[in-house]
Amino acid sequence: MSKQSQALLQADPKRWKALALLCLANFMVIMDTSIIGVALPAIKEALGYTQESLQWVFNAYVIFFGGLLLLGGRLSDLFGQRTIFIWGFSILSLASLLAGLAWSDMALNVGRALQGFGSALIAPSALTIVMMLFSGNPKELGKALGFWGASAAAGGSAGVFLGGVITEWLSWKWTFLINVPVGIFALWLAPALLSKGLRKKGSIDVTGALFVTAALVLIVYGIVTAEHKGWTSPSTLWTLILGAVLFILFLFMQAVKKEPLVPLRIFRAPNLAAGNIALIMLSGGWIPLWYFLNLYMQQILKFSAFAGGVALLPMTILIAIFMMFITGKWIGKFGMKANLVIGLIALGVSMLIFSGNTPVDGTFVANVLPASLLGALGMSLAYIPATMAAMSGAKPEEAGLASGLANTSYQIGSAISLAIMVAIAAGGAASQTGSDSLTALNTGFHQAFFWSGIVAFAGAVLAFLFIRSPKQGESSGPAAM
Repeated sequence: MSKQSQALLQADPKRWKALALLCLANFMVIMDTSIIGVALPAIKEALGYTQESLQWVFNAYVIFFGGLLLLGGRLSDLFGQRTIFIWGFSILSLASLLAGLAWSDMALNVGRALQGFGSALIAPSALTIVMMLFSGNPKELGKALGFWGASAAAGGSAGVFLGGVITEWLSWKWTFLINVPVGIFALWLAPALLSKGLRKKGSIDVTGALFVTAALVLIVYGIVTAEHKGWTSPSTLWTLILGAVLFILFLFMQAVKKEPLVPLRIFRAPNLAAGNIALIMLSGGWIPLWYFLNLYMQQILKFSAFAGGVALLPMTILIAIFMMFITGKWIGKFGMKANLVIGLIALGVSMLIFSGNTPVDGTFVANVLPASLLGALGMSLAYIPATMAAMSGAKPEEAGLASGLANTSYQIGSAISLAIMVAIAAGGAASQTGSDSLTALNTGFHQAFFWSGIVAFAGAVLAFLFIRSPKQGESSGPAAM
């Protein structure tokens, strides 16, 4: 082990203060995916979006966030985690200012894409710092990851709540501008609380980053637009085919390059590949649950944006309590694999309940609260062990890459799954030709809930088959050098 690695593995007296800053960063990165949801009608009216193009306010962020995470992880390994963390917050803050002051739909789309780029630098560097700060103490690592997971879950749910409050009482512009003072605060604290981290020599695979990002943009774009153009239309098919070809070329480049963006050998690390698959399936179930539950409450039960945000608070509170105080202990007692499998099953069951127990005349207490808490419990149990598995076995100098892969898996899993479930919901609604519009819309939601549940169940099966429980004394974090 190098002297640099030994120094990092020693307990940092500022590690808990640093964790608070890192969790704030994680909260902001995830919140930016959800805070604009209830502001979309106001944005559409203000900037002249069409109904079809409005989706890019969400997708421009998620696609560039997920597509550039691997590059962010690589930059973190090469230039140091703190440096890239600071660069990420600088870009996010400036991009948020552009988005908040946007004068056209194109200006907002560019701002959102740049927000995604900034977040793609923040997320892998922040997670790597968390793993480095606490990897010397498995008990502290579990607790730290509990706070980390809770900050992500809270960011997703709080974004909906804050978006409703801000849009109703301020302006849609502040759903973006809120990042600017937070970014300045983070930039002020980072040099004092965060160590420089590990650095390694090497080059940047810019071509690989462009190929994988373009591939993901095309694939998600093809799925999203298939709802309007049809799955068999030439434009949809060629978009998906081109995206798949670019992704295959990306994998080929990674196999032959001397210093690739993603050394494929990293997938030989125990549990790393299986952990990333678990994150894809977890996000593929959880994000559609959150998305369609919000639509069900606002469009079917006629909740206001503010009331819909308040209705998600019980889920947020349960997730925060479990991830911070309970999940880590249960992982120590029952093991990483057991918690992951049970969590995915609970998430799947909650969505099956939603698929059959969300009527047009439903109520929050009877039809939303019980199943939503079960889904939150499943997320609470599954997220931390899936992240630990996705990071396990990675060497310290590849920790940024491993965290980039983990974040990429989660974001791309959510983007692709949500695009598919939106298409399924639209198809289900369109098939109800003899029903009123509200019943037809709700039927589409039911189908989306059902198939999202199947995704979670499939994730549980794959986790049961391929996740390996660490042996006695074996670390779940990045391997020592």
